[in-house]
Formats: sequence, C-alpha cells, structure tokens
Amino acid sequence: MMVFVFGTLRHVPLLETVLGRAVDAADIEAAHLPDFETVWARGQAFPLLRAAPGQRAEGLLLSGLGAQDVARLSYYEEGFGYTLSPVMVTRGGAPCKARAWFPPEGQWQPGDAFDLEAWAARWAAINTRAAAEVMGYYGHRSAAQVAHMYPMIQGRAASFIAAQANSAPASFSGMRRADVQLEALERPYADFFAVEEYHLSFKQFDGGHSPVVKRAIFAPTDASLVLPYDPVRDQVLLLEQFRVGPYAHGDCAPWTLEPVAGRVDAGEPPEATARREAQEEAGLHLDKLEVVCRGYPTPGTSSEFYHIFVGLADLGGTAAGFGGLDSETEDIRTHVLPAQRFIDMADGRELKVAPLVLCAHWLARHRDRLRAAS
Repeated sequence: MMVFVFGTLRHVPLLETVLGRAVDAADIEAAHLPDFETVWARGQAFPLLRAAPGQRAEGLLLSGLGAQDVARLSYYEEGFGYTLSPVMVTRGGAPCKARAWFPPEGQWQPGDAFDLEAWAARWAAINTRAAAEVMGYYGHRSAAQVAHMYPMIQGRAASFIAAQANSAPASFSGMRRADVQLEALERPYADFFAVEEYHLSFKQFDGGHSPVVKRAIFAPTDASLVLPYDPVRDQVLLLEQFRVGPYAHGDCAPWTLEPVAGRVDAGEPPEATARREAQEEAGLHLDKLEVVCRGYPTPGTSSEFYHIFVGLADLGGTAAGFGGLDSETEDIRTHVLPAQRFIDMADGRELKVAPLVLCAHWLARHRDRLRAAS
C-alpha cells in the first residue's frame, strides 16, 4: 500500500517511532496532493488537510509498508480521530493512487498554513517522545483510550524534554545520566496520571555498579505553583480545597491551604501556566513573577517537578470568594491574609502543604525588598 503523509509524520524520527522500525530512504519519496493545503488544527500541535482548489499539499509518499506498518500508523492516527481514505497524489509529475488520513468533518477547526520547520523547532522532540508512550499501548489499549490520555502523555513528554534541556550536566558528585543503565520500563497503571516501573542499575559512589533494581514512581507532568502577593497592601492570597492525598493519608481535615497551582501544558512556559492558573482559580492578573525555586518535591517516589513563584498582584478589592473550573470539578475558596499572619502560620506549623511553607519562608526573606520596590 502507498501512503501519503502530509504533516508531522514527514519527520522521520517520529515516523520511525510510530512504525517501531527504521525506514529505508528508498521507501520515502516527495509527493503532493493537488487542490488541498496543509493547515494547523487550531490549538493543536498537528495539521490537517483542507480543500483548496489550485493549491498543493506537500508531503511524502511511503512505500514498502506491510500490514503491521499500516496497522501501527492507523493506531497512531485514529487516536486523533483521523481515518485512512483514498487519494490521488502527484509524484515526479505523474499521478499515483495512495491513501491519506483525514479527520472527521468539523472535528478540528482549521488554522494558519502549516510550517513543518516551525513545528519541528517547537514540537518534534516532544511529539516523538509522546509517540513512544502512545505506541507502547499498541495491542493493549484502544486508540480511543489512548486519545483520552494523550494530553497527559504529551505533558509527560514535554516535562522529559524540558529536563533534558535544563538539567545540570552532572550531579554534585559528578554522576551523569549515562551512569544509569536502563533494562526495562513498564507502566502497570496509566490514565490521567501514570505509574512507571523502572528496572535499572546505577553507578555507585565507590566506583562500582548496583545490581538491577526495581523502582516504581508516580509520573505526572511539571507543575507551576504561585503565591499571589500584594506588596503595597502587604497581603497574600491562599486557596483552600479538598485534596484526596490528605484524605488517603487519613487526615481528619483533608481541606488544605495552598498556593495557586496547575499542570504545565505541553509547549507552555511554566510562567504562562502560573498566570493562567491565577486567572482561572482566583480571577487574578499577575504582574512580575519572582522565582522561589524549581525542583523535585519527592524525588524518591515521583518524577514531578515544581516551578514555584511569588506573583506580584493587586489584591485591592479582592475578598474571600470562590473559584475553579466546573469542567475540572474544582471547588476552591480563596482567602486574603496579611503577609505577617501568613508567615506566622508557617512558623506555627499551621500549614500542611510544603511548597506553601517554602513560599512563606521565601517571602519572609524578600518581603522588605518587594515592598520597597512597589
């Protein structure tokens, strides 16, 4: 079967990840689809085909595909709602019968013209990493099930790529990622979040290597946390909501005070997440963001990575109220407190969420500077 790919699958590393094998260069040929154009699916990191008389959608014609190859490609594309349909493409100036994936009518809104190089610069590494997890479910979960999970799959991929770009080159003792030997990776549970089970060995401080050990971790995405602070009024805003973690721990009062927080969407800077969540959860516009820290809250059991900020805001007229998104079943109450009372609560061990305590101690140290500059 000849298959015409017009979008992200033109990126060979992604194509090979989906196929699960290397692709022979002789099986890839430039081609185009007449009277169509390739445009972004609005708000997404992939394109779609749109009828456009006189235009041409550039792409690749894939040959040498077996039934298993087509099944894997279909699994990947069906997760985005695409179906394989016959087309007549042009290669080397001659028409050729092929098949291409089209989305259901109206499922995605067309955006601007698609630019493969622009996509590659921002999304290629993330989407290729995400495709590896997607294809790991092939034969175990339906494409529809994986599509439901895809935003978090993509978020985990984005977190991994960000860590690769931003981490220090070596640990304090000089150890590097290359000093870990991965034997196997399994995901015994995956839905909105995932549990990953690693079988690995690592270099030890005496120069030897550990035996292969099993380590299971909770695998979410990166998260942004921000404490809104008004340096003019010397007030902070806190959120209160029910949390299943304290409930599962046996806490008699599983409603916690905490900063504004949210998951970092794939392709979204953590600072943008902080501003978005402040608007969604508290109706606040944040001015300058001060970095408190970036790091792992529980490195022994989770890959979660926090970006923690204090966000300068005008809390004038902001009273205790309610917030959150109904779509996420959020039931949030906001509290505006004097900064000194908040700091005293941290000193008195009245706060149970560790990142909030960290914000309190940071604010105690930097409060005078922030007030003097306001």
